[in-house]
Amino acid sequence: MRQALFQEKYPIYTLEIDKSETTYGSVNEILAYFRSKIDAHPVVSYIGTFDHYAHTKSLKDGIVSDLILDAKNILFCFGKELPSPCVLSVRPRSIGIAEMDDAFVITFLEAPNPMANEAMEQWALSLKNR
Repeated sequence: MRQALFQEKYPIYTLEIDKSETTYGSVNEILAYFRSKIDAHPVVSYIGTFDHYAHTKSLKDGIVSDLILDAKNILFCFGKELPSPCVLSVRPRSIGIAEMDDAFVITFLEAPNPMANEAMEQWALSLKNR
């Protein structure tokens, strides 16, 4: 898993998994896996799924890289505390799943909560065959 600054300001985590390294065969299968992790977690609440690929393709001027075959986000919240209105600006969480020709790319924005980052990182890394 790589940590980087996207566009020089957004701290993100990225994991690229070759299709030969996982038993999951589609974005929807990976979404179902993440949903099971979210539903099993005592603090996390599932919000929804966003089909980013279909949305962008439907726009008159929408542009999707030819390398991307499918792309969806699963949205959820680790919100256990609400100490300030400012917390709302960094919630909810989202994990992006993009299907490429020979790999899946999993991405998410770094959360201010270390427990959330650790959970999302473990969920993503668990997609790889052991």
